[in-house]
Amino acid sequence: MHDDLIARAKTWLAEDPDAETRDELAKLIEAGDVTELSDRFSGTLQFGTAGLRGEIGAGPMRMNRSVVIRAAAGLAAYLKKQGHDNGLVVIGYDARHKSEDFARDTAAVMTGAGLRAAVLPRPLPTPVLAFAIRHLGAAAGVEVTASHNPPRDNGYKVYLGDGSQIVPPADTDIAAEIDAIASLDDVPRPTDGWDTLDDSVLDAYLARTDAVLSPDSPRTARTVYTAMHGVGKDVLLAAFARAGFPTPGLVAEQADPDPDFPTVAFPNPEEPGAMDLAFAKARETNPDLIIANDPDADRCAVAVKDGEDWRMLRGDEVGALLAAHLVDRGAQGTFAESIVSSSLLGRIAEKANLPHEETLTGFKWIARVENLRYGYEEALGYCVDPEGVRDKDGITAALLITELASALKAESRTLLDLLDDLAVEHGLHATDQLSVRVQDLSVIANAMRRLREQPPTRLAGLAITRAEDLTRGTETLPPTDGLRYTLDGARVIVRPSGTEPKLKCYLEVVVPVATHADLPAARTKATALLATIKQDLSTAAGI
Repeated sequence: MHDDLIARAKTWLAEDPDAETRDELAKLIEAGDVTELSDRFSGTLQFGTAGLRGEIGAGPMRMNRSVVIRAAAGLAAYLKKQGHDNGLVVIGYDARHKSEDFARDTAAVMTGAGLRAAVLPRPLPTPVLAFAIRHLGAAAGVEVTASHNPPRDNGYKVYLGDGSQIVPPADTDIAAEIDAIASLDDVPRPTDGWDTLDDSVLDAYLARTDAVLSPDSPRTARTVYTAMHGVGKDVLLAAFARAGFPTPGLVAEQADPDPDFPTVAFPNPEEPGAMDLAFAKARETNPDLIIANDPDADRCAVAVKDGEDWRMLRGDEVGALLAAHLVDRGAQGTFAESIVSSSLLGRIAEKANLPHEETLTGFKWIARVENLRYGYEEALGYCVDPEGVRDKDGITAALLITELASALKAESRTLLDLLDDLAVEHGLHATDQLSVRVQDLSVIANAMRRLREQPPTRLAGLAITRAEDLTRGTETLPPTDGLRYTLDGARVIVRPSGTEPKLKCYLEVVVPVATHADLPAARTKATALLATIKQDLSTAAGI
């Protein structure tokens, strides 16, 4: 076994085009580090609907140039089988370690396969790539990003020509093509022959951002903005300047791209501590709201002053606010969300006589809803211009929420006032999440098995009126690894994360509210219910 492992590592080493990972692997082989080598050669990083994502390093279980070249070659073979012999593949990348290398390798592989390749001019937000695919009439797009994962990770996200991320069976078809590549020596990689795009694509994207706003809306709301060490700053500032909003106050320590993300444990606005510097800046400058993007700027977080201090709005709260704003502006079309997002969107759509759809988690599903006008998911993802970007877009979402804050400001009101109105109109929809990050993935599998074998019958004293195992699919949803419990006045969904080693449980309670005066009591009740559901669910899952 040991000899076999070393032999496989040496074969990989001989093909590795990257001096850094070659050096890393050579040292492991020389040291005979069986534990580390076993971890890196225990299989291959699996290509799925999220593409690839993993820690940077040498070997088939890590993100590196060898793995990316294979993925690109598999995608090229898939596209040619789909009839795109001379198709264009447009490639974007963020500012993480190795992102530019992975983008260049992808362009070389596409060119070598006889396809045309075009690379965005520099690290830019993921929504710019999603826009570019349809704008340029590409057969596919690739974005090199690990979004809001830890600094040591990178990833590879694949879009097809409709501008949305791949869904089954494209993922398994591409994975089969990747598996069929015997050796990197079989993959032609010319040193030139692809295009590096100029700023005209970015200019076209920015021209499109104007369209999300009402021509005559007030533009007075003052913001503090953090790019979370990512690539959002320049594009967001350009979009805000075009729109005529006051220039956002920048969180200077996090404004420029830095692949080491030095000020945050995880570069995700939802993680504890990530927004501390933004809150500090807001306490100094007293803006109307705080806007944050994640590192590839496809997500948008919003924080508001609540009493004496600042708090993050939940993704579900922002999702409802944007929906209410679009309804108020007379938007037509389908409002869609993932099943783990708040049921409040359905209530808002129903009252406005608009179609509403629920999809599986992920914008790859939301973006495919027919006649989509607005889509969101609770993980801070909002699609407010589906004709331009069929994916979540943290730049246009930031523009739209700032327009709403400006309109409310003109009436001496705030985003929190509008949330109160929605609670009185539709019931208080309070959401929370139980999220468990694990080192050992078997913890997640065991929790799911335990819930399936011994399902709870009550949570927080509320009877479970319906328990669904989503692996079987439903009338409206394809199969997925998840469990959904419907309770009297509450809902719980449990699923393993598709992109991180986490078990995620999404909780929602709905408390009827008669008048604004009843809101404090309703909030107290909702908070207590959510806390008890969380506790009971933890016990039931054994986590």
